[in-house]
Amino acid sequence: MINFNGEIFSKDTFFLNHNNRGYRYGDSLFETLRVIDKKIIFWEDHYLRLMSSMRILRMEIPMNFTMEFLQEQILSTVAANSNEQNIARVRLSVFRNDGGFYTPNTNDISYIIEVEKLNNSFYTLSKDTYEVELFKDFYVNPDMLSTLKTNNKIINVVGSIFAKENNYNNCLLLNNAKQVVESLNGNIFLVKGNTIKTPPKKDGCLNGIIRKKLIDIISKIEPYNLEETSISPFELQKADELFITNAIVGIQPISKYRKKNYTATVSSDLLGKLNAAAKLT
Repeated sequence: MINFNGEIFSKDTFFLNHNNRGYRYGDSLFETLRVIDKKIIFWEDHYLRLMSSMRILRMEIPMNFTMEFLQEQILSTVAANSNEQNIARVRLSVFRNDGGFYTPNTNDISYIIEVEKLNNSFYTLSKDTYEVELFKDFYVNPDMLSTLKTNNKIINVVGSIFAKENNYNNCLLLNNAKQVVESLNGNIFLVKGNTIKTPPKKDGCLNGIIRKKLIDIISKIEPYNLEETSISPFELQKADELFITNAIVGIQPISKYRKKNYTATVSSDLLGKLNAAAKLT
């Protein structure tokens, strides 16, 4: 079951048409959420990011689009999917209404809420081999639009196909200054000794929620030293650890990049603190 503008429909219902601006122009934003036992994890951060992104894209924010209203809509959609454990992955999409070419006829919006089942209440650390490679066919622009979670994800799609064709679990994206920006599905952190680096938003990385939470967590922990700074591809093989973050997985350690194998000591340390911040422990 899905939620379209507050009304519950079966997943196989056709209610969007060829004029949809999200489909035509990528004129759309989305938030990927983790819901555990009627609690939307880091909901305030997701909501504020969505509101900020809508303003940047000059979308009209409806008067009823409060944090409480959207929370109710999300939880009712989870309940409508008969998810007894209430462990769910939710995608909340917002798009400008039909009409116009590049210039829209209106800035009014519609929304869709989709739900998929998750298996684990906690963020857990995978021990499986996780190998990555650089994706160098196309580059991320280091600007504000790249930091938003829009539907313009063609580089992520093409990069994912490249990864699948070459038996990689993921790829790392570069900006046009040839700096490491992020992975195909999350932010990137690099560990060398007690220093933990992550690219700054000015390099074009997604303004990730888990990125934000870990920056706050790491900044308060001794002996770690957090740096929001550009990361050169040459640093990757000199690192002790690399890990990816996103709202669904939490922390995904990278075990191999080219000839370099990595540990997951810091990832393991941070995972418990992330679960605590999410109040999952």
